[in-house]
Amino acid sequence: MNIISASRRTDIPALYTDWFLRRIEEGFVAYPNPFSRAIHTVSLAPEDVHSIVFWSKHYRPLLPYLEYLQKKGFCMFFHYTITGLPRYLEPCSPPWELSTTILKELSLRTSPRHVTWRFDPIVITEELDSRWYIRQFASIGSRLSGFTQRCYISFVHLYGKTRRNLQRLGIKFREPSLEEKLELTLELEGIAQGLGIEVLACCQPDLVAKGIKMGRCVDGELLSKLFPERTPILEHRPTRPGCGCTASKDIGMYDTCSLGCTYCYANQSRTLAHIRRQRHDPSCQMLLPTP
Repeated sequence: MNIISASRRTDIPALYTDWFLRRIEEGFVAYPNPFSRAIHTVSLAPEDVHSIVFWSKHYRPLLPYLEYLQKKGFCMFFHYTITGLPRYLEPCSPPWELSTTILKELSLRTSPRHVTWRFDPIVITEELDSRWYIRQFASIGSRLSGFTQRCYISFVHLYGKTRRNLQRLGIKFREPSLEEKLELTLELEGIAQGLGIEVLACCQPDLVAKGIKMGRCVDGELLSKLFPERTPILEHRPTRPGCGCTASKDIGMYDTCSLGCTYCYANQSRTLAHIRRQRHDPSCQMLLPTP
C-alpha cells in the first residue's frame, strides 16, 4: 500500500485530469525517476492506495470527478496554492477570488481538514514587500475562514534555475534575512489565528528552529487520523533539506507544467514545459511517452 503524490513535479489536477482518470481506470501508472531515469510502475487499485495527496493551483477540472473517485474508495487530501501573486510571477494561475470559491466547494465536498491552503512561495521584491504579503494574506484568509484549518507558507528557494528565470525577466528579488522571515511569519500567524487557521512552515528549518511549526506536505500521521481505516504509513522520507514528509510515490514528471510560474523549481524553462506538454498523450502510461 502506498501514498500517491499527484504531484510535486507538475499540476495534475489543472492540466492532466484526463490522463489521471485513465490511469485510475487502468489501475496503474508509470513514472520515471527524475535522476536515474529508471521507469517505475505503481498500482492505483483502491486497495493498494492508502491515500492520494494532490497539489494544485486550479482544482476546477478535477471537481466533477470527486464523487467518482470517492465511490471507488479513494481517500484524498488536497494542497491548494492561492497567493494572488502578479502575472509576471504566476502568468496562468486563476484569479485568487475564483480560487477561494473553488477551495470552498472542495472543502464542502470533503472537509476543512482535508484541504490545506498554501500561501507560498513568498518572493520578496521591491513591489512585493512584507506589507504586500500581509495585506494579501489577510484578504485571502478572510474568505477561507471555516473552510480550511491549515496554511503552509514558505519563502522561495533560489535554486539556480529559479534565479535564472527571475533574472531573465528582470525581476529584482532579494533573499530576506532570518529576522525578516520570522517577523513576517509571525504577522501572518497572528492573522491566521484570528481566522481559525494554523500556520506551518514548509521546508524552512531556520523558522522551525525559531519555534514555527513544521509543515509536512505528505503527513503520514495526519493522513492516518483522516483515514483510520487504512494501515498507517509513517516512514519519514524527506525530499530536500528541512522536509518532514512521509514516504510516497510521486507520479508526476518535471518540465511538464505549462502554468509557467517564474519561481518554479520543477521547470527549467516555460518553453521546455510547453514543448513537453505538447508531447503529452492522455492514453500513455506516463505523462510523457518517454522520460
